Amino acid sequence: MMPVFKHPQILIASNLTDGEVVFLGPSGWERDHRRARVARKADEATALEALGMRDISANRVVDVYLADVEIGSDGAPTPLHYREKMRVKGPSVRLDLGKQAGEGAL
Repeated sequence: MMPVFKHPQILIASNLTDGEVVFLGPSGWERDHRRARVARKADEATALEALGMRDISANRVVDVYLADVEIGSDGAPTPLHYREKMRVKGPSVRLDLGKQAGEGAL
């Protein structure tokens, strides 16, 4: 019997090309967390992790892990924990650069 998740999860990684935080979406890695694929069951999470491991082996991403999310009224996932909330926003040292300066900011 597979465990039931307390919260849905998404897969997060860092892109090896530019260091940006990315989220596994329906067709590959996305920069916008709102387009991430959501695992609601253990077998779905296992499948996401397998795709992440494949892309680690192909030197596309590093630091792949699952993160708990809540699903908003618009259907988009939003991270629950502080670390992932900060990763979604982007670097905090220059608010005029990166995700936090334009589209994709929280």
